[in-house]
Amino acid sequence: MIVVVKVGSSSVTTETVARLCGEIALAREGGHTVVVVTSGAIAAGWTALGRGKKRPGDPAVLQAVSAVGQHRLMRMWQDGLDPHGILAGQVLLAPLDFVHRTQYLHARGTLGHLVELGVVPVVNENDATSDEEIRFGDNDRLAALVAHLVGAHLLVLLTDAPGLLTADPRQVAEASLIEEVLEIDQALEEVAGGAGSAVGSGGMASKLAAAKIATWSGVETAIADAGRPGVVGALLGGETGVGTVFRARVGRLSARKLWIAFALGASGRLVVDEGARKALAEGGRSLLPAGVVGVTGDFGPEDAVEIAGPDGLVFAKGLVRVAAGRSGEWMGRRSDQLPDDMAPVVVHRDDLVLVR
Repeated sequence: MIVVVKVGSSSVTTETVARLCGEIALAREGGHTVVVVTSGAIAAGWTALGRGKKRPGDPAVLQAVSAVGQHRLMRMWQDGLDPHGILAGQVLLAPLDFVHRTQYLHARGTLGHLVELGVVPVVNENDATSDEEIRFGDNDRLAALVAHLVGAHLLVLLTDAPGLLTADPRQVAEASLIEEVLEIDQALEEVAGGAGSAVGSGGMASKLAAAKIATWSGVETAIADAGRPGVVGALLGGETGVGTVFRARVGRLSARKLWIAFALGASGRLVVDEGARKALAEGGRSLLPAGVVGVTGDFGPEDAVEIAGPDGLVFAKGLVRVAAGRSGEWMGRRSDQLPDDMAPVVVHRDDLVLVR
């Protein structure tokens, strides 16, 4: 079994990493392939600089701080693996590695060769050179995309909480663990809440979003407590009550469609009539100008947009081929009514993902 283990910033301590490295070694002895996705470069850099506990907010400062912390973070993982005779291999990824086919294949090839060489890949965002990557989150979504990239069977998101709870335990004393989730819906997303610790940029909402990405690509996902001894082995063994387990959906989205659906921010929204909704949702068709009845936002060609039905519910997302600024020239029009320089398709089916 291929498992991706993601460790959040709040859990990246020398003691926890050392224990998890022991669990990774045991998993490998059991025949499993393990890929690590780690946060903590910015936290490690900020600590080394001695600038206090509050995380900086300036993206340029974050880039510099991550450059200070990244090699310290890798040293921590290698120190943890050394007693087990295992080498760690650093892999820094950026968003475009999941969008462009050539870069996607190169990333997959690198990870595959590391595994063949008996190395544990330790993946992080390429924070030091990419503004967009720093805004990408606390590596939760990156971990989900890596799980898809390597064809993982299981994604483990380790954090400082026991899993997804029925409510915020700081506000509701009787909040209990949700042990199994078959489908991530709006009600569950509302339970997840906001950002987590002061040292990280994610939270339960970020982990739920990552679980959605992974399960939509056919990867079972678990959110569990990094401080629980034996947590990796327990999840690999299917032990119940170890965090929250999200069952994989049937089917597997491509990496590009995963990126469109979950990683790209929407620049606007299109509202379509019922005929267009059915053509997209049930017929696998492209969205034509004639089916669009409403446009909001300021988007241009190749931007991501949400697509809603007549009831206002968003059911799809895609890359648009026309500009919002010219919506008066294309919205609701037949192909023979469009200007000569106007694309006859608003969102092509190859660039469209159903999200409900």
